[in-house]
Amino acid sequence: MLKILGAIFFTFMKVGVCTFGGGYAMLPILQREVVKKKGWTTEEEIMDYYVVGQCTPGVIAVNVATFIGQKKAGIIGGIIATLGLVFPSYIIICAIAAFLREFSEISYVQNAFAGVRIAVCALVIHTVTGMIKKSVKNALTFFVLVATFIAVAFFNVSPVVIVLSVAVIGLIFEKGEKDK
Repeated sequence: MLKILGAIFFTFMKVGVCTFGGGYAMLPILQREVVKKKGWTTEEEIMDYYVVGQCTPGVIAVNVATFIGQKKAGIIGGIIATLGLVFPSYIIICAIAAFLREFSEISYVQNAFAGVRIAVCALVIHTVTGMIKKSVKNALTFFVLVATFIAVAFFNVSPVVIVLSVAVIGLIFEKGEKDK
């Protein structure tokens, strides 16, 4: 059990140390590490974790890490995965906080942060396009994608409302498919 807990901690620590820009920036690296390299979860499961992680309180990447750790090694696995993910951020934030005030006005630092923001946008777009390719399978799912985007982007509808509404649509659609 210690071996798997160590693997969980160090895998999520690697994810935490290699990502900048928040929870969404961690998603592509989480996917690579736990789906492709470790095989701890599937593409479909991790997308489900993203959805639930978006609707639960807290940072999405932390929530996803907790779900994966719990799946792999129970409650202690969830705790270890969460600690592994946030540990590098905690250390980095403490170091930055100690020096940020002194260096934040330097143009090189401002330009570095601007570059990191652009890279994070690219990582998020890459993850989203991959999720769209795997999730949009027919006209209904395409319609749901477009309607959801419009609801969130233009009408500021809560993600919780969106997920619950789309879950109901999925259940109705599934029932309709079974009745055929």
